[in-house]
Amino acid sequence: MAVLAALLAILMPVAQATSPASASPETVLAPDAEAHWVPFELTPHNQIRFAMTLNGHAASALLDTGLSDTVASIEFGEVAGLRPTVASQAEAIGGPVAIRWAASGQVEIGGLKRLGGRLALADLSALGGGTRSVDMLVGSDILSCCALEIDYDSRRFRILPTGRLPFRGEAAPLRLARETSTYVTELTLGGQRLRPLLVDTGDGSAVTLRRAAWSTTGLHAAELTSTIAFGLGGAIETDVSIVPALRVGGIDVGEVEVRIESDDGFSARIGAAGRIGSGLLLRYRVLLDPRAGRMVFAPGALVDAPPLRSTSGLLLAYEHGRLRVLHVMRNSPAAASGWTGGELICEADGRAIREAVTSEGLVDWAVGTPGRQLTLRLCDGSERRLTLQRFY
Repeated sequence: MAVLAALLAILMPVAQATSPASASPETVLAPDAEAHWVPFELTPHNQIRFAMTLNGHAASALLDTGLSDTVASIEFGEVAGLRPTVASQAEAIGGPVAIRWAASGQVEIGGLKRLGGRLALADLSALGGGTRSVDMLVGSDILSCCALEIDYDSRRFRILPTGRLPFRGEAAPLRLARETSTYVTELTLGGQRLRPLLVDTGDGSAVTLRRAAWSTTGLHAAELTSTIAFGLGGAIETDVSIVPALRVGGIDVGEVEVRIESDDGFSARIGAAGRIGSGLLLRYRVLLDPRAGRMVFAPGALVDAPPLRSTSGLLLAYEHGRLRVLHVMRNSPAAASGWTGGELICEADGRAIREAVTSEGLVDWAVGTPGRQLTLRLCDGSERRLTLQRFY
């Protein structure tokens, strides 16, 4: 199943739990680390999927700087010979998640090798909205030793010695949070300086703010609608708006999608004002180097690309040749037409559903030109008309 909508789902599990003491790992970078580029696939949810090894076993992994500790799926942990010990819980989008800790052995990613240390084991099947299964989520416990350069345009990243500056760009502050060792920065929106902001390559959205932070910006009267996000703890609903601009360090970012979550949500539980995700980062070539106190941005091919807006109000999942309605966005044409979650669509304007799904995982008509009229046939044989419009 894949989420096919204008607003792609957040997939950001963040482990933050008390765990047993473990021996300090040894991290080694190859002398020619600069040459060890790691190719990656950008998933429909804007996540970085790549190949690595754990204890000599090949793994499909997501690069997730929002994780305090690296996580392996329970199934892959068995394959890699991990022996779980102490049980605990971790904070995640959607709620707490049960984990178990294990000695990790040998991790290899590009020019980096880590020996020893620990990782968490968890059920990764809840990485919702249809992401193809992955074996591991690689967090800041492994990545923060070094500088991480992500070349989104070329779909590759590399791990470098801290302090290196492989390209020129505008800088913003970056540090490791004291309690979680995750990457944090700040941004300015509506003249307000908001911090700390988690920098999370595992979060497919652009910016997410807790409601208290959003209310300080003076933008709370902006046009809002609703969307959903998926995490290891399940799905959550948030408000969402498009802001004309915000500032991160030395760069002004134009037209950004901002999600607003409740003050008892994930950001609040980890003591953050919000999160910056890959939906913003992918506009740039990015260097994340918290031990040098900076992240660096150079414009990429998508630097001026506006965020996709739904014009239908339907967030959809493709399942076996049909579309299932995951969520009906508030104040949208779909909401006005009486659509509800769970309904199944089998045809759009006489076209089979599979013909409307793009290679990037979007339903083309769901983000179509305002004013277009659609005839949608539900799988129960009934038909409905829907007129697309801009509503946020």
